[in-house]
Amino acid sequence: MRAIACKYDPYVQMQYRLKALRDVGHITDKISIRIIGGTWSYYSKQYQTLFMKELFRAANHSNSVIPAQAGIQSDRIDPRVKPEDDTRANLVGLQEVNETANNRIVELSIETRPDYIDVNEIKRLRMLGVTKVELGVQSLYDKVLQMNNRGNSVDDVIKATKLLKDAGFKVSYQMMPNLFGSSIPKDEKIFLDLFNDSSYQPDHLKIYPLALIEKTELFNKYIAGQFKPYTADELTKLLSNIKSSIPYYCRVERIIRDIPAESIVEGGAKISNLRQIVANEMAKNNLQCHCVRCREVKQSDIDLKNIKLFRQDYDASDGKEIFLSFESPDRKYLVSLLRLRIPSYYFSGMRSPLSALDDIAIIRELHTYGPQVAVGQKTDSPQHHGFGQRLVAEAENIAKNEFEIKKIAVISGIGTREYFRKFGYNLDRTYMTKIL
Repeated sequence: MRAIACKYDPYVQMQYRLKALRDVGHITDKISIRIIGGTWSYYSKQYQTLFMKELFRAANHSNSVIPAQAGIQSDRIDPRVKPEDDTRANLVGLQEVNETANNRIVELSIETRPDYIDVNEIKRLRMLGVTKVELGVQSLYDKVLQMNNRGNSVDDVIKATKLLKDAGFKVSYQMMPNLFGSSIPKDEKIFLDLFNDSSYQPDHLKIYPLALIEKTELFNKYIAGQFKPYTADELTKLLSNIKSSIPYYCRVERIIRDIPAESIVEGGAKISNLRQIVANEMAKNNLQCHCVRCREVKQSDIDLKNIKLFRQDYDASDGKEIFLSFESPDRKYLVSLLRLRIPSYYFSGMRSPLSALDDIAIIRELHTYGPQVAVGQKTDSPQHHGFGQRLVAEAENIAKNEFEIKKIAVISGIGTREYFRKFGYNLDRTYMTKIL
């Protein structure tokens, strides 16, 4: 709906969102962008490049000129890059400007299908500045995928996950309980397998219970008595059990999709505050979710002197993941995290298809939580108190001393390059790297 309001102009969309955030008091100098709207990899390469250029151009202009049809007043223009000067600028040039712009893009996420991920696609995503990929996984049963006309297989998921992680991307899975052909026992097993089977191990998770709407093939099966959505009680109990099994290193980003309740025919997906109801159900049964989102610190008054370093190693996609975090001693509050990957190439002796990543360890994510603090400032928030720097130093130590790896890379967002330069990292193609 925002895209329609902005006539699908990505520059206007970006400026509109920045102004909306500022108007309600948010700091916008560090931006995480999620591009939604179907399979990104399916769009033409020309359109992809244009779309990304316009996002970076809009961010570089800071609080600048927005076309009048959007109904937004202009504030000021970043004097280094004026709108009339850079409409023909190339993507790399706009990215370089963004490294020190007033609004820096620190994370860039796209959605795509597992069967669209190959080495060439990964190279292109890096060129565009993408750091996170959401895969439409939906189910781990091939038969269920076939019954719902998904067009990809579980093997596609396994291959895509490995390629993405070995290239340093954060990997998010979109999962859909209650698909046609599935069941509550099958759905429960799927979420156990996600973290018991090293072929998967998503970093982030979006749980989208199926929402039955009219004028669909599934609606016709519903009318014919061949399909019935989970009830509110069934779905609440299922999600409670799923959330209580999530490991400390995964972040459950959502458990319901933004589809208006009046558009949904029947089932628990009609409940718009489903996450709150699931939380109440879990509390009633003494269940807890240990995911990142449920533990990430939000307030400023946490005792930053009483924070402990935790480490969790786990196998993933023929490589090793090392999850480092600063948390309260009881692990109730998470302050900062880092994901270090020792890629599969290290263990197989093969070469990476990305030359910048040969014989290298990869920092896939670095994040400090708490109220956002502007670049260069310091407050009582956990941000800008050195937690990220300490995690990076620990990751470097692990790579060098435990695995005898002499080089480390970061899949940094364009807007975080300056941050890593302070610690001795330099740009090598699309990665920030450092000799250990």
